[in-house]
Amino acid sequence: MMSTGGTQLMKIFGDDGIYFYKVHVDWSDASKTTVSTPQKIAVAPYHYLCDGQLSNCVSQPGTERRLDSQGDKLIQRLVYRNFGNHESILAEHSVATAARGGGVRWYEFRLNKQRDPVLYQQATYAPGGFYRWLGSMAMDRKGNIGMGYSFGGDPNYPGQRFAARLANDPKGQLTFHESVLAEGQASQTGSLRWEDYTNIIVDPSDDCTFWFVGNYLKSGAQSSTTRIGSFVLGGCK
Repeated sequence: MMSTGGTQLMKIFGDDGIYFYKVHVDWSDASKTTVSTPQKIAVAPYHYLCDGQLSNCVSQPGTERRLDSQGDKLIQRLVYRNFGNHESILAEHSVATAARGGGVRWYEFRLNKQRDPVLYQQATYAPGGFYRWLGSMAMDRKGNIGMGYSFGGDPNYPGQRFAARLANDPKGQLTFHESVLAEGQASQTGSLRWEDYTNIIVDPSDDCTFWFVGNYLKSGAQSSTTRIGSFVLGGCK
């Protein structure tokens, strides 16, 4: 198991580590099930987007209603892949940026001989300002990475975008730059909660096709619409 650092309830909104816990499940004797103490993996310092969850944060055009970022936690599952010569774990969360917006901080960890996760690469994806949050990552059978996320911030209505990288690209870069899955057409005014959560997965039929699902509002709508899209990265056939 893995988690961010910081503690929103204690007004600690940032850290410079991701923490992992080793879990042993004994199905025969539950009293022997164990969870280790947290162990720190040093990463670039970060600050929770919007100081954490249940905060009015992401601005929208035409309304004072702002949207929640869920910025206090790793979002939408860890992703594990075993390639034989290495084992990878992907994780991401939403962080504040110097441009007073939000970005997706993403990581790839690899397991060492002790089966402890070690940082392999990291970056914050936040091109051009505004807000990118509530992301989700996946990895195909070639080690290529796809990432989908919400995009917004006045004057942009909240919508969905995605970016990607090939396995051999320089570390820490999403070289397939941002593409639009769904352009928002209206602001959400009824609630600060937004989505909970997006998801991207790799199609098991070919282990290459990324499928991403996310929400947006159509013009004049009072509730959101779901958009589903797919893409394949070069070299995965």
